[in-house]
Order: sequence, then C-alpha cells, then structure tokens
Amino acid sequence: MSRGTLDADLRASAVAHGERTAVVAGDRRLTFGELDQRVDAFAAGLAARGVGRGDRVAVVLRNGVDAAVAIYGTMRAGAAFVPLNPTAKQAKLAHLLDHCGAVAAVCEPDLTERVRAAASTAPAFRHVIASDELPEEPVAAPPAAPLATDLASLIYTSGSTGVPKGVVFLHRNMHFVAGSIVEYLKLSANDRILCVLPLSHTYGLYHLIMAVRVGATLVLEPGVTFPGRLVELLERERITVLPGVPTVWQILISLGGLADRSFPDLRVLTNAGAALSVARLQEVRRTFPHAVFFSMYGQTECKRVCYLPPDELERRPGSVGVAIPGTEVWIEDEAGNVLAPGHTGELVVRGDHVMQGYWNDPEGTARRLKPGHWPGDRVLRSGDLFRQDEDGYLYFVARSDDIIKSRGEKVAPKEVEEVLYAAPGVHEAAVVGAEDALLGQAVIAHVSAADGHELDPRALRRHCADHLEDFMIPRRVVLHDALPKTDNGKLDRLALVAASG
Repeated sequence: MSRGTLDADLRASAVAHGERTAVVAGDRRLTFGELDQRVDAFAAGLAARGVGRGDRVAVVLRNGVDAAVAIYGTMRAGAAFVPLNPTAKQAKLAHLLDHCGAVAAVCEPDLTERVRAAASTAPAFRHVIASDELPEEPVAAPPAAPLATDLASLIYTSGSTGVPKGVVFLHRNMHFVAGSIVEYLKLSANDRILCVLPLSHTYGLYHLIMAVRVGATLVLEPGVTFPGRLVELLERERITVLPGVPTVWQILISLGGLADRSFPDLRVLTNAGAALSVARLQEVRRTFPHAVFFSMYGQTECKRVCYLPPDELERRPGSVGVAIPGTEVWIEDEAGNVLAPGHTGELVVRGDHVMQGYWNDPEGTARRLKPGHWPGDRVLRSGDLFRQDEDGYLYFVARSDDIIKSRGEKVAPKEVEEVLYAAPGVHEAAVVGAEDALLGQAVIAHVSAADGHELDPRALRRHCADHLEDFMIPRRVVLHDALPKTDNGKLDRLALVAASG
C-alpha cells in the first residue's frame, strides 16, 4: 500500500473500521467499507473515461456523501480533485475549469447544464458526470494507488485581490498537515465531527480528510440556514467536535436557551477562517462551557499555521498560538531580517504543509515562496503581519494589504474592531480604509446591531475616541443589517471597501 497519501488513509480505515459509520448527510450514511467500495467504483469509472495520473477533475458538489466519494475517487484514479463551490456563477466556473485544465467535472444533476456550458470554452474538458450517475460497485479494477509525490489537489483561493489562484498540493503536503492537526486536536475514531463548512474550502475539506485519517464519523450539513437543525444534530448524532467561523458562532450564540442545554458529548470547538473577537469568544465559551476551544490561524497556501492551546485562552485571549506540530514560524521585517519578540512584521512559515506554488502563475509563486535553508527548501511568505511575545505565542495584527495608512500613521483594523465589539449592542464590526485626498486613507467602520438593539454612529465614534488614539478613530460609521460575507463565510472586505467610497 502506498504510504503518505490520502488514499492510503481511506484504505487503512476501511480495514480497521469497516463497519463504523464514515459519512452522514441527511438520511444517507456510508460505513468506511461502503465508502471505500464506492471510491473504487468511481475511480474505475474515471479510468474508463481516460482520466489518469495528474489530470484535474472538478468537484462541484454540495456537502454530502457524493462529495466524499468524488474527492477520494478522483485521487484513487491518480487524478487531482479541484473543489469548486456549486453556487459559483457560470462565468467564474468557465474561468476556473479553463485555468486548471480540468478534463472532467462531477456535479449535482441540476447543475449539469451550467457546468457543461461553462466547460464549453475549456479546451481540455471532456466529461460532465452527474452525481446520480456515480456507480456503487466497481465494474473494473481501480488504477494503481497514487504516490505521496503525486498531485492531490488544486484549491482555489481569491485572496485580497479577488483574482482566483490555484494552490497546488501534493499528497504528502495534505497528508502531513492533516496529521499535524489530528495530533493537537487529539482526534480519534471515537469522534463525531459536525461540519457545516463547505467542502469546497480548506477548513471544511480537511474535516473530511482528518475523519478518514482516524476513522471518525463526519456529519455533513450544507450550511447554517436552519440553526435549529444544527442543535438537533449536535444532540442526535452525539457530536464531539464542532468547527466554526465567526458567522457560525454568532448564529449559535444568538439562539435562545442554547446555554441551558448540556451537550455532554461535545468536547472540542475550533475557530479559523477569520478571527473571533475576544468578546464573542467569551460568549461562545459561556454557551458551551464543557468543551475546550481552539483558536487557530491558517492560509489556503499551507492550510494551518498555528493554534492556541485551550489552557492558554485566559492568559492570551488575543493570541492564535504557536506553530502546529512539525513546522516552524518566525517574523521578518521588509529586508528579511528576523525580528525580536514584540516587533511587528511578516509571518514566515516553513514545513511540509507549504504549497508547491500557484498553478500556471510563476510570478505569483515567486512572490510567496522564497528559498529556505538549503537547496530545494522553500518557505512561505504569508503576507500577514504578526507579532510574537517572549514565550513564542503569535498575535495577528493585519493582512499587510489591509493596513490603513491614515495621517501618516498605520492603523491595524483588528485593533479598532476589538474596541467596536466591546460597545453595547454591536453584533458585527469591520474596519477598512477608503481613499481620502487629505488623509491618504480614511478609517471607515462598518457595523451591524445585535437583535433588539439600535446603534448610533455618533455614539460609536465617541466610544472609539474613549479607547483609541486620535488617528485610529473611524471618520465614519456605516450601519448594516448584516455585513457582507464571501461564499465560505468570511467577511467580504472587498465589498466593504467598495461601499466605503
């Protein structure tokens, strides 16, 4: 059996945990043995269509059993899966299918026409496969197992520019980081993970990969449209691990009476994707007092960078912790000098989880990856500003391109946002810069109110003036019913910048 691959993990779990439930989605359930068989069938089907090693297959599926089968089936065929959000419009799908050179796509039956139309301009594309056409039993032997150095996935990230970039990962990159996260979360076959995060993005995707790695059960739900259903699933499925982003936590803590329920099986909560304010973190911990909470930070380009051990939350509530097991991080200035504790600079990441580069983008790759300690060693320039304390704990300051330069001073949005979150009645807060002829950039705050509260922009500016230096006080406070989000639940800062002019 090939070692160090995601496919090998599924093979091993099918042997060790064949009768254990692997995936739950709605009324559908597959054991690890059944999942392995379905993956064999899908891989053989791809091979019969001429799909093989190194080819790219787009997976345009909502959270569900079929998505798990397609992801692992693509890898077992020796190809690389490209997870794409099924809500993407035709023009974006067309660009991505063409850019990655996809030869096939698997999608929901109701999306076949959209995908087929999008693929019409992609010269390498050959097959649209509807999920209801997925075979349940192999009609031929599956191809040879992939190697750890084979291409596993291209995962698209928009970043701050809005231009999608295809992040390239080998099996060994993804296998390594999954194992590192499993180690610090102490995941095991006894865990039952509820994932409402889309498998088309890394935070959701890796819960599938980690569950398969350890033989845990993954319960998939397509979002948080019905919060009451999440509560039902937590209880009925005896969930032990609940990952979330700030949007998920805000929805849950707003549900009346949730803190009165015990959820005796729930042991781990995690947050990534975007920072959770200190005030919101405290609310989450009060709502789920028996579960430990992991604050984490990562990027698509390496999946995970650091985590804060739960026993450090009280002492370091604003920290995102230390490097994940088996990796190294440090902070540099613009000249590449390593900075001492307390100084702000760019976070640099080293480890086997770092991407191979951006697909068909050598210039973008060269900007983010730089030579490491010896020939062939490369490290990732994160593009994010951090500081580190004397004990080595990391604190996110801002994305370097989010820093607001106003009156000749540098303003970190997170610092202003924390002050706004401490104001009574504020549900969401985000701070961006708007071009200004006099100031260079003006500090603009965008906020939404908690249920039952009304906000006064002038009162919020006074609150900021009581807690911030003059140049950090928002010039304007814009009220929203809800702040705009991207399709993976992150705050849409580009939309806020556009609304700030």
